[in-house]
Amino acid sequence: MNDPLNSRAPHLGVSADELNGYTVEQLSDYLDAGRTPDDPEIEHSPGCLLVLDALERLRDLTPELLEADAAAEPAPEEGFVQGILASIALDARAGRRIPIAAEDSAFDLGITEGALRGVIRSAESAVPGALVGKCRFEGDLTTPDAPVRVQAEVSIRYGLPIPELVEQLRSEIQNRIRVHSTIRLVAVDLTVRDVHERPAMNGDQR
Repeated sequence: MNDPLNSRAPHLGVSADELNGYTVEQLSDYLDAGRTPDDPEIEHSPGCLLVLDALERLRDLTPELLEADAAAEPAPEEGFVQGILASIALDARAGRRIPIAAEDSAFDLGITEGALRGVIRSAESAVPGALVGKCRFEGDLTTPDAPVRVQAEVSIRYGLPIPELVEQLRSEIQNRIRVHSTIRLVAVDLTVRDVHERPAMNGDQR
C-alpha cells in the first residue's frame, strides 16, 4: 500500500547530510518496518530520532485521512499534513545552540534549536486531537535571560472544543520548555490554522 507520508517525504527540503546520510523517506520506510533490524546509526542520531518520533505521532492520523487531505488541497497550496512534514524536517536541523544556565560555571550546557522545536512538537502527545505544525522563536535564543516568544500553528480535530485544547496545548508547551531549557519564555502564541476530520471507524455512520 502506498504510504501518503512516504509519497511526500522526498520533497521536504532537508538533505541526507542533516540526517546521518538518511533521507526522510528512508526514515519513514524504517518506521514502516517496525525499526527492525535495528540500525544503530539511526537510533543514535538526534536528528533521525526527532524525525522518527514526529512521524510516529503523525501516523496516528490514518492513511485515509492523509489521502483526504492531499485530495482536498489544490496545488500549489500546501495542505496542513505537508506543512507538518516540512516542519518535522526542519526539526532535524540543529540550528542555533541555546545555552542552558548551570549553577556550576565549569559546565557548558546547551540544547539545539531543532531539539527545542522537537520538544514543542512532542507536547501534542499529551493533548489528543491537537497537531503542531510550523513553529518559530521570536527573540535572541543565544543570549541568556533574553525574552523569547514561541509562535506555532496548530490543527484541531473537528468536533473538539478549540479554546480548551489550545489552552491545554499552551500549558503543555510551556511546561516542557521549562523542563528542557532555561530560556526566559514570555509567551506561547498558538494560531489554529486548520480543523481536521476524525477518520470514520467501521460502522460509524456520522
